[in-house]
Amino acid sequence: MFQIGKTIVSEEILENDFVCNLNACKGACCVGGEYGAPVEDSETDILVNIYQEVKPYLRPEGVKAIEEQGVFVKGEDGEWETPLVNNSECAYVIFSEDGITKCGIEAAYEDGATKWKKPVSCHLYPVRTREYSEFTAVNYHKWEICDPACSLGKELKVPIYKFVKEALIRKFGKAWYSELEEVASGNAASKS
Repeated sequence: MFQIGKTIVSEEILENDFVCNLNACKGACCVGGEYGAPVEDSETDILVNIYQEVKPYLRPEGVKAIEEQGVFVKGEDGEWETPLVNNSECAYVIFSEDGITKCGIEAAYEDGATKWKKPVSCHLYPVRTREYSEFTAVNYHKWEICDPACSLGKELKVPIYKFVKEALIRKFGKAWYSELEEVASGNAASKS
């Protein structure tokens, strides 16, 4: 672990490789599990405000789940998250013709229907953050459904922190990311 500003960062995001391999996993992280994607407090109003723009992109099952449960819900851990369809898949999930999951919010963003890409937790994955009173923890969330992404990342030699660069900058800013790169360079030099 190392510290950058008010974050405590796991070396795992420097030491492990990762590149999403959607052809292999089909976006299983969006449809597997028992919880929705984490939603930050600051994102709850955004979800409320963009729902009507995003709604035309969603599947009927997703719209039904959102309209019954809300655009975000309180999870078992007391944190906000996206609602689920059938206690499994994110209500905002859509499927491409070849069966790969995509984010309906991101589809609306790509079409210019909204200026917000998607929850930052989704953008950051496989990095997970957790807010504490004194700091924010930045960790690698290892999940076996992402084994193909780990293999592809290793093959392409792309560390996690580079794979999620845009999302880390979105979450913490350019100066923070520059400091992360310096730490990564120092780690690489010390291992040479």
